[in-house]
Amino acid sequence: MRVGVISDTHGLLRPEAIAALKDVEHILHAGDVGDAEILDRLAHLAPVTAIRGNVDRGGRCGRLPETELVELGGQSIYMLHDRMALDLDPVAAGIRAVIYGHSHQPAIEWVKGVLYFNPGSAGPRRFSLPVSVGFLEISKSGIEPKLLTVG
Repeated sequence: MRVGVISDTHGLLRPEAIAALKDVEHILHAGDVGDAEILDRLAHLAPVTAIRGNVDRGGRCGRLPETELVELGGQSIYMLHDRMALDLDPVAAGIRAVIYGHSHQPAIEWVKGVLYFNPGSAGPRRFSLPVSVGFLEISKSGIEPKLLTVG
């Protein structure tokens, strides 16, 4: 199963991000959506699971959950916006991946067999950081993360 991972759009869904996500089976948005229309546009590509980020205060985005636990391709994935707010032990909970955003810095890190994955920011460019999205290739045997610079 191919899953697209996007975060920190801050109200901007770039055409390059849409093109990169066009063939995924599910999309995870790790918060700071900025405009609910972004979720509608992503839903035209694939089913979307989204969480609330620190800028998502009003409207539909403000009603998104702060965290989400999803099972995709037989793997448990936990989503939250700020990794520093993680208040559970993923290993003990049987979670295979923690998806987060907030820092705008793309990251792939494995800790005790758990993937910590930040797709970076797909919205307005911040500092000198790349504009990026991520992908998870999920099978019953594991998860393979990939990052893609889109702008």
